[in-house]
Amino acid sequence: MSLVLDIFSTVAICAGAFFFFAGAVGLLRFPDALSRLHALTKADNLGLGLVVLGLLPRADNLLGALKLIAIWALVQLAGATTAQLIARGIRRKGPVA
Repeated sequence: MSLVLDIFSTVAICAGAFFFFAGAVGLLRFPDALSRLHALTKADNLGLGLVVLGLLPRADNLLGALKLIAIWALVQLAGATTAQLIARGIRRKGPVA
């Protein structure tokens, strides 16, 4: 069973790292600020979710797992709020390339 958990953790963490990388590429490659913001927030949210999912089987106890989930939830809330504020500022000032 430990081998299965190791494989699951490795695959989930590697997939999360891939989505972080894809978000960084989207940040550099997309033409306008709103599409860059969209690519970055979506990829980072999915990437962090996969990393947390990969780390959950490795948590020592229930408290450690709950801390991981709490961190993920707080990052979700902070990322959504920050993206909304940045997008609102961009829309007020006009498109910036």
